[in-house]
Amino acid sequence: MSGQAAPLACRPGCGACCIAPSITSPIPGMPDGKPAGMPCVQLLPDMRCALFGQPTRPAFCGGLQPQAEMCGDTRADAIAWLTRLEAVTAPAG
Repeated sequence: MSGQAAPLACRPGCGACCIAPSITSPIPGMPDGKPAGMPCVQLLPDMRCALFGQPTRPAFCGGLQPQAEMCGDTRADAIAWLTRLEAVTAPAG
C-alpha cells in the first residue's frame, strides 16, 4: 500500500469552484476573468464545467483540485471555504 488516499472526485451538482473564487486570467466568454461570487459563463446548468478537459480551460481552474478540507460535506461548505480563502488572499486596497 502506498499510504496515499484516493483522489477526491468533484461532488455532482456542486460548482462551488466555478462560482466562489475570482479568476484573473481570461476565460472563453469572459476575457477579463470573473469576480468572486459570480458563476463562470462556462458553468453548465448541471453545475459542470463546459471546458473540463479542454485546452482552453484556464490553468487556475485545472489547478484547483477537490480536497476534503475545501469541499467539506456539502456544496454550502465548499462555497463558504472558498469564499473565506478568497477574502484572505485578496490584494489589499
